[in-house]
Amino acid sequence: MRRASMKAVLLQGNEACAKGALAAGCRFYAGYPITPSSEIMEFMAREVPRLGGVFIQMEDESASLGAVIGASLAGVKSMTATSGPGFSVMQEHIGFACMTEVPCVIVDVMRGGPSTGLATQPSQADVMQARWGTHGDHPIIVLAPSSVQECFELTAKAFNLAERYRTPVIVITDAIVGQMREEVTLPEADMEIEVRPQPTVPPEEFLPYGDPGNCVPAMPAFGDGYRYHVTGLYHDVHGFPTTQSGEIDFLIRRLFSKICQASQHLQWFDSWYEHSETMVIAYGCVARSALRAVREVREKGLDVGLTKLKVLWPFMDATISGVLDNCRRVLVPEMNFGQISREVERVNQGRCEILTLNKVDGTALTPPEIVRKLEEIHS
Repeated sequence: MRRASMKAVLLQGNEACAKGALAAGCRFYAGYPITPSSEIMEFMAREVPRLGGVFIQMEDESASLGAVIGASLAGVKSMTATSGPGFSVMQEHIGFACMTEVPCVIVDVMRGGPSTGLATQPSQADVMQARWGTHGDHPIIVLAPSSVQECFELTAKAFNLAERYRTPVIVITDAIVGQMREEVTLPEADMEIEVRPQPTVPPEEFLPYGDPGNCVPAMPAFGDGYRYHVTGLYHDVHGFPTTQSGEIDFLIRRLFSKICQASQHLQWFDSWYEHSETMVIAYGCVARSALRAVREVREKGLDVGLTKLKVLWPFMDATISGVLDNCRRVLVPEMNFGQISREVERVNQGRCEILTLNKVDGTALTPPEIVRKLEEIHS
């Protein structure tokens, strides 16, 4: 991003997501309103047409993501936003976008569930759904803002990642981060944005699902003269359905390999008081409470630090391993029954003690609650 000229504005988290999308070049939005994400749709309904783009309110969330996929195939950067029930409805099309390698961005502003749950209350219970919600073995990129500033920045980065790796990218926030307002610093100059790779060979030599060497095939827009087949079935390098085991193995391994390559560059986190005796690992709105709690207990003499995750999937094994190598214990506070803590346990392999603090009653995990847990640990 060019930072020669910046300006500060007061924004809601959902508005910041929308602004980040527009700054990254999003010019198509299809969606269906659902609390607590509706402000994203309202903002895009007003602003996308002003920029020469297209906004469509669809009949449901499945149709919304279907329209987004179609627009992206036509060469337009596209997105949608939703919350828990709508996110569930989108899962089939998320799988289709993974299999067909269609760049798009989905914002999930988490609320209490399952089912209709709590329409206006926060949760962090969609973390595993974001990773494994659609059926089949598939890779995915999921980013997790914990501030309004990060809503802007990570949504913009989500578009760059989607284009670079030809994949759907999920931005997972929650009702607190999405609804609160904070000062945000926005770039006044154009951001550096990425576009999907384009063919360098004539149409008759083009392999829409081949491996050009980096596992990410070129993606011409429909209508650019490159005709190719798009299907959710296993397909060969030409895009046509196949049942040949070798071709299937090549496809699935390539899909995973490109996201594995991405993971090396997706160790995005912030740390405070590294190498402390106790480290807190948190994300989203809980990371905000955790930072205040850590600062409070340090004033009381407790040796506690914090690592805030900005990327949830692919899980940051290298980052977490580094944290585990330099502490005696880890506390993972979450507004679910322990979805990221299970990943921390997997990486830990017995190196240190892993503790959890879980809350599932529709209210936020507060700094005093985390303080009490940390004092209990150190008593």
